Amino acid sequence: MSVLVVQIIIKQWDKSQRTVEHEKLRANIPDTYPLLFPPAIYVFDQSCVIDQHGDDIQGNRVKYFKDDKGQIKIDRFQFDRDHNLEYYASQSQQSPLRIGSLNNQWIQCKYNCRYSIFESEQFYWLYEELTLNAICVNKLNEDLFLNVNPAIIYQDFNELDKKKIIVK
Repeated sequence: MSVLVVQIIIKQWDKSQRTVEHEKLRANIPDTYPLLFPPAIYVFDQSCVIDQHGDDIQGNRVKYFKDDKGQIKIDRFQFDRDHNLEYYASQSQQSPLRIGSLNNQWIQCKYNCRYSIFESEQFYWLYEELTLNAICVNKLNEDLFLNVNPAIIYQDFNELDKKKIIVK
């Protein structure tokens, strides 16, 4: 029986962390990790592994569920019963974009966004970059995402803020 393995890496920051120095620090955060239990967990009757890393300032950032058709939805991504990965862009009201098959290969998807957070009687922007690594395998291996490059890399990056903070 094959298992869907989904690794999620979240980088979050606020307005004060938009400097070039902060960008360099975020760029040094890995976009793949070994598959270890914990933090990885089985879900959906052990048909899926979710391995989340990085920031989750608000808590429970990544939502996931399985619908009555057997499709698994995680954040902006959908996995069908044939192990195809689809992506729902944030601004799109259209159908999801089919990225590719997860059979015998892994796919990496990245997107960024910002959203308003209300905390301590104030609103602020929370910026985020999310990386999703996914594969469907018959046998789990700690190095799933480490020894082989992804077959497909998909990126959906928006310019989040035209004004950058420059520290000299």
